[in-house]
Amino acid sequence: MKHYTSIQDIDNINSWIEEAKQIKANPLKNKDLGKNKTLGLLFFNSSLRTRLSTQKAALNLGMDPIVMNVSGDAWGIEFGDGTVMNGTTAEHIREAAAVVSQYCDVIAVRAFPSLTDKVKDESEQVLNAFKTYASVPVVNMESATGHPLQGLTDAITISENAKVKKPKVVLSWAPHVRALPHAVANSFTEAMQKMDVEFVIANPEGYDLSPEITKDTPIYHNQEEAFKDADFVYTKNWSSYKDYGQIKNTDPNWMITKGKIGDAKFMHCLPVRRNVVVEDAVLDTDSSLVIEQANNRTYAAQLVLKKLLEKL
Repeated sequence: MKHYTSIQDIDNINSWIEEAKQIKANPLKNKDLGKNKTLGLLFFNSSLRTRLSTQKAALNLGMDPIVMNVSGDAWGIEFGDGTVMNGTTAEHIREAAAVVSQYCDVIAVRAFPSLTDKVKDESEQVLNAFKTYASVPVVNMESATGHPLQGLTDAITISENAKVKKPKVVLSWAPHVRALPHAVANSFTEAMQKMDVEFVIANPEGYDLSPEITKDTPIYHNQEEAFKDADFVYTKNWSSYKDYGQIKNTDPNWMITKGKIGDAKFMHCLPVRRNVVVEDAVLDTDSSLVIEQANNRTYAAQLVLKKLLEKL
């Protein structure tokens, strides 16, 4: 594995999960692996869990992390080839990626979609440009269409909390006040497709994810029907894929309530809007795994960095 930019980079998710659990049990075991190695964290968008957990993972491995808020602190970067740069961008990705590669042994990038141009977003222009022009491994800290660090985290969390051999896992859309990306939902779907779980998706009409992502996964447009016998309910809002980036539904009846999920465990990547996406009666009980998920972000990132460092 040269880069970690997609759930599809995981060759065997079960072995990855077991290795992550071993790391969690002894986070400093490989403290010397990253000695004299530098991790560059480049944020084109805001972050809390991803930034802190990935830094912590690097420190656990003995790496030196350096962080840059690219959109606010760097020159404007041009990603198009053959562009006449007489506008607002001052530096081309060809030079930028090459330069950063001289300072860092691994580069991690976070860049959200526009949610206005489906073709451009699905081309993963920013992430793929770093993969093309950087000379070191690249890690996806959430891109236009995927969040593989979160997806790996969620797989670990489900494995740790499953009470039956093949749990039923539901990914459910919930209302939100803003148009949100598909990245988390996409990567969670891809992760569940690799696991031995009964996996279904629940979302309103008009909110089906990309068919290239969902494939043969059953999709319910009746939330309560999807929740029947669920062991885990993973909730995330996403904007319309068909009518790209639009908010077509704000039905509050899709909010997650304790009455709907019963004894199922509740999962969410955070941040979450209380009493819009999910009611307090779910978040503030033992049903919620959201804090445990956030903790596992460190060990998912540490596993990815470990695998990349072992190849350097």
